[in-house]
Amino acid sequence: MAHYVIMGCGRVGVTLAHTLEDSGHSVAIIDQDDRAFRRLRRTFSGRKVTGIGFDRDTMKQAGIEEAYAFAAVSSGDNSNILATRVARETFHVQHVVARIYDPGRAEIYQRLGIPTVAAVRWSADQVLRRILPESGVAGDYREPSGRLVLTEVGLDPTWLGHPLAAVERAARVRVAYVTRFGEGMLPTAGTAYQEGDTVHVMMDLSDAAEVSRILSAPPVKEA
Repeated sequence: MAHYVIMGCGRVGVTLAHTLEDSGHSVAIIDQDDRAFRRLRRTFSGRKVTGIGFDRDTMKQAGIEEAYAFAAVSSGDNSNILATRVARETFHVQHVVARIYDPGRAEIYQRLGIPTVAAVRWSADQVLRRILPESGVAGDYREPSGRLVLTEVGLDPTWLGHPLAAVERAARVRVAYVTRFGEGMLPTAGTAYQEGDTVHVMMDLSDAAEVSRILSAPPVKEA
């Protein structure tokens, strides 16, 4: 079980909170208006923290120091990005995602290493796939037999600068494409993993747990 912190108790924030709690995780949700918590079901057992989502003391009350992931899904782009940067840079939360309404800002945020989801293609499911690893196994595409799946994978920061070919060899996957600065690109033999990249691989579904274990750890020096 992991701990998740959500900023914004609107429709999407509530969906995330309920889904994560149903999956057995602990959840804290932050909102400036305590009336927003009325949207949560009566049986919700997580923390409800009233305050500004990017305020450090407020985040500490929500348990950010032990959080596995942080999702900023309030109605303000700037607040979401600021809160996400505080979560990552001050509290060192590696798994973060911010909701944005202005897709034109996506490239700027990607350069900051902040995964974003634009409102024009928004769904709570897209956030879950970025902060809840087991949800990502559903993938973007599954071939007819159901054995192979195309999905996003998370890499430990120590993979930065390593060629994607090394990722393929270590995890026995095929890198299909990379999303960099908000745009998809086909990797070449010399393409290296950069900060802010989202890596999409084709893999055997039965290997999902092992792939996650390998890529969430530092790369092993090849012989």
